[in-house]
Amino acid sequence: MTHIQQTITDILQNLPGHTKLVAVSKFHPSQAIEEAYAIGQRIFGESKVQELSAKYEQLPKDIEWHFIGHLQTNKVKYIAPFIGMIHAVDSFKLLQEIDKQAAKVERNIPCLLEIHVAQEDTKFGFSFKDCKEMLDKGEWKSLKHITIAGIMGMASNTDNMEQVRSEFQSLKNFFEELKTGYFQDCSSFCELSMGMSEDYPIAIEEGSTLVRVGSMIFGSRTY
Repeated sequence: MTHIQQTITDILQNLPGHTKLVAVSKFHPSQAIEEAYAIGQRIFGESKVQELSAKYEQLPKDIEWHFIGHLQTNKVKYIAPFIGMIHAVDSFKLLQEIDKQAAKVERNIPCLLEIHVAQEDTKFGFSFKDCKEMLDKGEWKSLKHITIAGIMGMASNTDNMEQVRSEFQSLKNFFEELKTGYFQDCSSFCELSMGMSEDYPIAIEEGSTLVRVGSMIFGSRTY
């Protein structure tokens, strides 16, 4: 068993039943994905449209590709035919464009609203207030080719794990607030994507349903 395969096996053994592993394969070659695929991993996360499109062409078609990076509206059309989930929807404009491109290929694309909780200006995402204002307007209800499947967020890049835990707790609380206030009758609103290589065990304890683990599995970036 390779390092990649052993690491995935170890992670999966400690995941609760409601949490899925997104193996973040961005910047790593298809060969690394094939190693993970060989032991049953099927969900992979990418953050560059061109790289993702190339890997989609090369690799088995039962892979569930998740787009986890900042997505520009003019790039949506390239991944709409095959993407399994888009994690980082940070504007209503982007949601509209995903809906438009999904309609063209007769698909419905699950999307997660990205919420900004980190103490860094570099991260994208809605504030709690902006997200609720967008949902209050109700225009999203007319979009028939997307499903708002939950929210995602990133904790601050810090060694202070209590701060990280607090930020994950705020995401979980906001998820519950949206579930109760806007998606009470919507069983598809069920995903809370939070936690990466350095903090995913805490994210799991705080209720994450999708953990995005990359460097721990695949090592440092190769290109």
